[in-house]
Amino acid sequence: MKLNVIGVPLFYGSDRVGVQEGPNTLRDHGLLDILSLHSKREIYDSGNLYVEDVEIDAKYTMHNKMKYLKEIITVNKNLANSVFNSLNANSFPFVVGGDHSLGLGSVAGASKYFGEDFGVIWIDAHGDINTDVSSPTGNVHGMPLAASIGIGPKELKNIYFDGVKVKPSNIFILCARDLDKGELELIQKHDLSVWTTSQIKEIGVSKALEELLIKIKNINNIHLSFDIDCLDAELVPGTGTPVTDGMELNEIKYLLQGILSTKKIKSMDFVEFNPFIDKDNKTLNNCIDLLNLIAKEL
Repeated sequence: MKLNVIGVPLFYGSDRVGVQEGPNTLRDHGLLDILSLHSKREIYDSGNLYVEDVEIDAKYTMHNKMKYLKEIITVNKNLANSVFNSLNANSFPFVVGGDHSLGLGSVAGASKYFGEDFGVIWIDAHGDINTDVSSPTGNVHGMPLAASIGIGPKELKNIYFDGVKVKPSNIFILCARDLDKGELELIQKHDLSVWTTSQIKEIGVSKALEELLIKIKNINNIHLSFDIDCLDAELVPGTGTPVTDGMELNEIKYLLQGILSTKKIKSMDFVEFNPFIDKDNKTLNNCIDLLNLIAKEL
């Protein structure tokens, strides 16, 4: 099977310049070589999706709260089609961001291909299940998971095809520790499976993984969306919304290895590396470390 690298140089969802350089910076520091060396797949680089350059004062052109909505929708429609076509060609879509608003497209494309037998594992310090109403910032990178389960504005819910992309019962959030009031309400209302960072540390990472694997045992096709801010802020200064009291590198490696070894992961995002705000290449080096592990398991 092949692996298709899809770059998404998008910062509009986070509204913080620099994260759009994540895909090319990782390429410049050996991403393709790492994948070629460790993965048993044929590696293809599809380059970067086109992202229209717009002025900052135009960010509310389409919506009075959600920033850069028109551009985000366009990019995610194209990404969804790229993910769908990759899967249709028996290729693993490895989506490199860019900010996490790209999850709208990657989940939609995988959902269209797999249908009902489909789940999403979301590893992130944030829930990303805000809506335009509940979001305190209007940043769309905090909304993709809500839209994917059919909650929020129709512009986001209906990207690529109308309606729900993944059932709430097939959503699994790990390492969350910065959840807004509206997100907590949605988690409770829809009984979403969530392991917060504090819960994982309390029960141990091996127990958390065991619980997750039991929950996904009847799902054969899973999209893994990985945000580097799941790590402690000290380890990833080069990300837009770092959060303290996060996961250690060895803990995240353990989770990733356990999840990927199931062979249920059929597509993946790697997002929110912002080289503009990195310090002494600490974030870059930790990303490369994680990519080496991921490549061995894909």
